[in-house]
Amino acid sequence: MSSTDALARLAAVIESRKPINGGDPEKSYVARLLQKGPDAFLKKIGEEATETVMAAKDLDHGADPAKLIGEVADLWFHSMIALAHYGLTPADVVAELSRREGLSGLEEKALRKAQQREKAGE
Repeated sequence: MSSTDALARLAAVIESRKPINGGDPEKSYVARLLQKGPDAFLKKIGEEATETVMAAKDLDHGADPAKLIGEVADLWFHSMIALAHYGLTPADVVAELSRREGLSGLEEKALRKAQQREKAGE
């Protein structure tokens, strides 16, 4: 079982919990967040990102690495809810990471900036 399989299975569960697909906001956390709209799940992403940063910083002071893993899992989960809301999947993210493979971070960043400048000039 690959990690992309696990992400695909989780994405399918999230998709099934969308209110439009019969997800019940009274019984499903995902359905409740999606029913509330982007502000609800985007706020959760911000909270989880902050908790991830705090857990990482705590590792420098002897904290349990499991805390960071848990916070990153929460961040990924809520990010997957956002992806689902916008009709995207973890596979789209994996494809983008694959596209970037072999590029240095600096090269990739420079390429993105050049593309943004090009779009702004259109």
